[in-house]
Amino acid sequence: MAVVTTPGEEMHALVRRLYPLCRSITGDGVRATLDVVGEHLPLEVHEVPTGTQVLDWTVPQEWNIREAWIAAPSGRRVVDFADSSLHVLGYSVPVSARMPLSELRPHLHTLPDHPKWIPYRTSYYKPDWGFCLTQETLEALPDGEYEVRIDSTLADGHLTYAEHVVPGQVSDEVVVSSHVCHPSLANDNLAGIAVAAFLARSLAERTPYHTYRFLFAPGTIGAITWLARNAGRVERVKHGLVLACAGDRGALTYKRSRRGDAGIDRVMRHVLETSGRPHSIREFTPYGYDERQFCSPGFDLGVGSLSRTPYAGYPEYHTSADDPDFVSPEAMEDTLAVCREVFSVLDRDRRYVNLSPYGEPQLGRRGLYEALGGRSDAQEAQMAMLWVLSLSDGEHGLLEVAERSGLPFDTVAAAADALHGAGLVKV
Repeated sequence: MAVVTTPGEEMHALVRRLYPLCRSITGDGVRATLDVVGEHLPLEVHEVPTGTQVLDWTVPQEWNIREAWIAAPSGRRVVDFADSSLHVLGYSVPVSARMPLSELRPHLHTLPDHPKWIPYRTSYYKPDWGFCLTQETLEALPDGEYEVRIDSTLADGHLTYAEHVVPGQVSDEVVVSSHVCHPSLANDNLAGIAVAAFLARSLAERTPYHTYRFLFAPGTIGAITWLARNAGRVERVKHGLVLACAGDRGALTYKRSRRGDAGIDRVMRHVLETSGRPHSIREFTPYGYDERQFCSPGFDLGVGSLSRTPYAGYPEYHTSADDPDFVSPEAMEDTLAVCREVFSVLDRDRRYVNLSPYGEPQLGRRGLYEALGGRSDAQEAQMAMLWVLSLSDGEHGLLEVAERSGLPFDTVAAAADALHGAGLVKV
């Protein structure tokens, strides 16, 4: 067995371990997934009963599946859930029947343009059953009578989601959300789950300024359930980020919040632009992942979405080709690095007040110029001090100083620290 040595390789190993599990919006596959994630960081798991009213929705019945297969006239199993959790239409009702191919075919889903791939299909809120298979398999099926078996249950149970909180210096929160409802799809969204887990571990190594709440929940209904159960405290959420499709080899893509100019939007733009990474920034649309729930008008939270190639933007999306080989350790590590940079800026973006606002204070007398001696960036650091002093009126944060000055945020934050230490500014 190869030795895992980098965070990217560790995240990729987590993706591979989670890949075979059959996840859906409810059920034991979600619990098993959270059990594995819980080995990497402690989770508080919540179980919400079927029938619970959550905003305009109702928690559905819980779905679990044990086996599913199609046997050809010869008795050979031509499609078997044991080979891939994608083979069954998600939330399929139980079936045990024999039928001719003509009757079976309407229940078979393929991708004619990609004949070797299995599609991902679901029927969460409409009772149905079906199988997903390759077009090649479908074309090879002979006429005759087929035996069809789906051993599943739809029964009152629970919707399961989990949270992990990294305590901060203040109770203001940053929410990081990843959906855990998709079966064997590596980029969408096992890579997002892995990046979120390792990001949480990284933040826990220090005491961040904000409190960080990581949410691992099924898509749409999970976020709606969390919002319904936390409606009275969402005012604490000052920033948020949805992580999805975080491991493919494409360039980073950030989708703005509904507000368009929320703190997370400005910080993400600054970090991506100053990093030199290839990237794109897209405007908000009310379609996509759970950012649309957090950004719905009644909540209007400052939550954006970070991915690499966006959903539906690559042929492998929602197919069996989105396997662990489709995602790379390097891409996940790069996504993790960007998230760490973004939250570092969020945590250090303060508004300062100049305590010597009448004229320029004498920096040399306070040893601030001497502190720059020998630094290759001494002139840049000096300019950063002057910019911080100029804009420290309680109205401008350090991010705005960096944006207006064109200086790196780290340089501006270091200047603010030096001025604070010299008693020239206060928070």
